[in-house]
Amino acid sequence: MGRKPRSIVLLSGGMDSCVCAALAARDTEAAALHITYGQRTQEKERQSFEGICGRLRIEKRLVLRNESLGIIGGSALTDKDIQVPSVASQTQIGREIPVTYVPFRNAHFLAAAVSWAEVLDATLIYIGAVEQDSSGYPDCRPVYYRAFNEVVKAGTREGKIEIVTPLIALRKPEIVKLGQSLGAPFDLTWSCYSREDKACGVCESCVLRLRAFSEAGASDPIPYMPHAAEIKV
Repeated sequence: MGRKPRSIVLLSGGMDSCVCAALAARDTEAAALHITYGQRTQEKERQSFEGICGRLRIEKRLVLRNESLGIIGGSALTDKDIQVPSVASQTQIGREIPVTYVPFRNAHFLAAAVSWAEVLDATLIYIGAVEQDSSGYPDCRPVYYRAFNEVVKAGTREGKIEIVTPLIALRKPEIVKLGQSLGAPFDLTWSCYSREDKACGVCESCVLRLRAFSEAGASDPIPYMPHAAEIKV
């Protein structure tokens, strides 16, 4: 058997990126990249990143701080003057781009990952973008990644780095089941947009996550505020 390819996985600490990390750790010689950008739950997400890497035995890690996204603002995740909205039910999600969208965020993340990939001679970049059962962020669509791969091909030294999105066509319950089959450490992940002690259960990310575990017939192992059970998932 030949040597496994080298990869970088963008690991936010959330459910989807955790499953991506489990795939990368299984199939490649993986390194993990985490970027803080002034988001409300950045300390908790950093803890999740370190915990997931430890559980999956990903030794090579890089943590970067992107100050530009917080300074630019325009998102409820980075601007405390913009309230993170509560969601009454799943049917509200995806009708329009929500205020939790961070303008062109994934381009910043991917640019850093591509730069590091060139240094490490990695040929794959994993990102947990999901189009199904999502908030409708424009930088989570397949067409975005096809276009970005063309940019990477044209703008890197050898043009051999590929961004892969193994979860993009999956529904959230399928992602939960895939993660379970891989032994992904869901207990270490964090998805809530607004809290770091117990997940709020009412932001879009929490509602999508709760629904995913429910439809997968699984129990979500992270703690939630008591009123989370009232949301119609």
